This record gives sequence, structure tokens and C-alpha cells, in this order.
Amino acid sequence: MAIYRPRRDEVENQLNKGALWAVTYGDLMSYLMIFFLVLFSFSIARTDKTKNRKYEESLGNIQKAFGGKADSRGLERAKAQENESKMETSLKESMQTNDLSGLVQIQSSERKVKLVLTEGVLFGSGRADLKEPARKVLAPIAAELKKVPNDIIIEGHTDNVPIKSGKYGSNWELSMARAYSVLQFMAEQGIPAKHLAGIGYGENRPVGDNATAEGRAKNRRIEISLMKTD
Repeated sequence: MAIYRPRRDEVENQLNKGALWAVTYGDLMSYLMIFFLVLFSFSIARTDKTKNRKYEESLGNIQKAFGGKADSRGLERAKAQENESKMETSLKESMQTNDLSGLVQIQSSERKVKLVLTEGVLFGSGRADLKEPARKVLAPIAAELKKVPNDIIIEGHTDNVPIKSGKYGSNWELSMARAYSVLQFMAEQGIPAKHLAGIGYGENRPVGDNATAEGRAKNRRIEISLMKTD
């Protein structure tokens, strides 16, 4: 009676056929990952920082689940945005605790947290040296801002009334000098100089009507902006 001996190539073909399920399984997992990533991309609103943070964390978890490495940059960005949100809350609480709510306006957008202080709070008319009470207003602000390593931009603004006498020859010079005074104070409070920048806009970016006394008072201001993480 003849004995049938399978040839080596026939055995290998049988083994390969048995392993085809692994290829199909791998493709299925890849398609599922792509599907969930597409769902996330449609459901996450990029303008909402809280949702954006959850997106980064979820994406990292998906990558880990499929054997990949989590995007450390994305996780760091999410952490930075969380710290910025906490800092904004702390700023508001600090303004209330120090009875500064009526002196400092806090405005928040997708790009920055901005604090607006009028001329009368910080400077005398036509002057750029900080008044002594101004230091008590700026100190708690600096204490909060130095908790995060973000860039801080200090802007000086004036009304459109021409300067006819005094140390400064134009509103532009005055606005730059005032921005520098605030910048210097922030550096003295421990904020690293590499994170500070000062700009003087003079009368060129009004927020009020220069035809009225009230409007001109609004235009004479200092804006301190904490730039958020992109």
C-alpha cells in the first residue's frame, strides 16, 4: 500500500492559509482606529479648550491601545492649556480678594487672557513712572502670571490729544514708556525677561470715542496679555 507524503511546499501553503485570519484582523483594527479618529475630528470643537484637552488625551489613549506611542507634544499642550485655564480662574479670584475688580478688566479669547488697566490706576497725567498705589495693583497680577511659562505682552495706549510739553514729544513715546514701566515692574516681581515684551501703540488703537472725555479715558490704558498655547 502506497504511503502519501505531503511535499514541503504543500505543507507551507496549508500553514499560510491558516494564518490569513491574522492579516484580516490587523486590517480590521486599522480601519477601526481610522474610523474613531474621524469621529473625534468631527466631534471636537477646536475653539473649546476643555474639549480640545479631552481630544488630546483620548487620542493618546487610542495610540497606546494600538501599540503606538502617545504624542507627548499633544499631551504637553493639553496640560499647558489646563494650567492656563486654572491661572485665568486664579486671576479673577485674586482681583476679587484684593478688591481690584473695579480697577482691572479681564477679557479672555481663544488666543489670550487680557487685563485692561486705565491710565488713572497706574500713572499721573502725561507721566510714565508708576504711582505707588499702582504697584499694589500690579503685584497680585504678576504673582499669578509668573505661575505659567507663557509669553506676556504689555501694550501702552493713549488718546489722540497732542502732547505740547513735558518729557515726551508724542503720544507714541508716552505709550512706549508706560509699557516699559509695567514691563520692568513685572521683571522685578520674578517673571523671566524672555517671556516679556512691551509695545507702544500711542493713539492708533482706540477703544472709545476720542470726541468725548469718557472715550478718551478708555483709550488711555495699559493692556497686559497672557498669550495662550496654540
